[in-house]
Parts: sequence; C-alpha cells; structure tokens
Amino acid sequence: MIELVLGGARSGKSRYAEQQAMACGLQVIYLATAEAGDAEMHRRIEHHRQRRPAKWQTLEEPIQLAAVLQQHAHPDCCVLVDCLTLWLCNVLFDKQGQLQEAVFAEQRTALLDTLGQCQGQIIMVSNEVGMGVVAADAMTRRFVDEAGFLHQALAQICDRVTLVTAGLPQQLK
Repeated sequence: MIELVLGGARSGKSRYAEQQAMACGLQVIYLATAEAGDAEMHRRIEHHRQRRPAKWQTLEEPIQLAAVLQQHAHPDCCVLVDCLTLWLCNVLFDKQGQLQEAVFAEQRTALLDTLGQCQGQIIMVSNEVGMGVVAADAMTRRFVDEAGFLHQALAQICDRVTLVTAGLPQQLK
C-alpha cells in the first residue's frame, strides 16, 4: 500500500503520517530528505527527531530516494518518507540554486518507476504548494509547477491520497 499525504506548512501532515505508520503494526523506517542548511532548519529536524519513536530506524537521504526505497521497501516494513518537497528541491536545484535538469529528470523517473515495484507500506509526505498565487520569480514558479506535476503522477500510482488541513485528514483517494 502506498499513501501520499499532502498538506500546507504546519498542517499536521507529518504527524498524521507518523500516526499511520505507528498504526500499521510493521517495522518503520523513517526516510528523511531534509538537510540542515541553517539553524532554523536544524531546529525543525530536531523537533521531528524527538517526536519519532526510538524503535524506528532513521535513514537520511536527500537525493537517492528511489535507491533507498528499492533497498528497504519490504512486505514486513513501512517506509515513511518525509518530505518529498524537500527532496524535490534537492534534485531540482544544486546548492547554489542552479537548475540541474539531468539530475531532476533521472531521480524523478527513478522514483516513479520504483514505487510501482515496491512491496510493503510506503507513506510519503509532501507540501501542497500550488494553492496560492503564481510566484513572481521563475525559480519558484518552476518548483511549484514540478511539485504539482509530481503530485499528480504520484496520485495515479498511490493507493491512497490524503490531504491534511488544520490537522484534519481528508481522503482524496
């Protein structure tokens, strides 16, 4: 079973996904995609770490998401990926903010191809960023567009899609 959990910033999407993982009764692998580039991001990551049960295995992989899923997605395991939008930033832009088309295309294709072959339970968390105004700069517009296209492609593959707003999960699929 593959679930996509969408929501805005501070919507409760990660907490909901963690509750789903705890309730499944399987061994949980938490696959973190964030990198602490500044003190505020470090605090966010630490907050997530403290909330997770100690028995969960944590893997950190900012780019090679498909490879890690291939290695760890098994019938007796739940892999919780948090979050796809940070992963998208990591593969779409390099550390200097330059577009890296080849890396993005390769990693996006690998993720979509891999998900169809995975066994076990996979829960992926992502930010719904396309509900606001059109951004003024090209870089942000590209990110929002690619996030929307990625979510649409994932929604076709996923067994369940949940939108979390104000801590309330709404089943879309």
